[in-house]
Amino acid sequence: MKFITPLLIIGFVFSLTGCSEVLPRQRGNLALPQMALTPDAQEFGLRQHTAFSKEAASGGYGGGGGGCGCN
Repeated sequence: MKFITPLLIIGFVFSLTGCSEVLPRQRGNLALPQMALTPDAQEFGLRQHTAFSKEAASGGYGGGGGGCGCN
């Protein structure tokens, strides 16, 4: 128990050294295409449109339209 507390404190201090502020001009360098949630925006939009048209509903993504496919 005596050894656990100092190790936890040392670990916490070292984990704080990894935090740093990212300047707005540096964000472009950090925004890699591999890190995107949807790598291909056009394909994602097409899949969402197809899902909205088939299900006759739209939910969670803010898209409008009905099930007829005419949106």
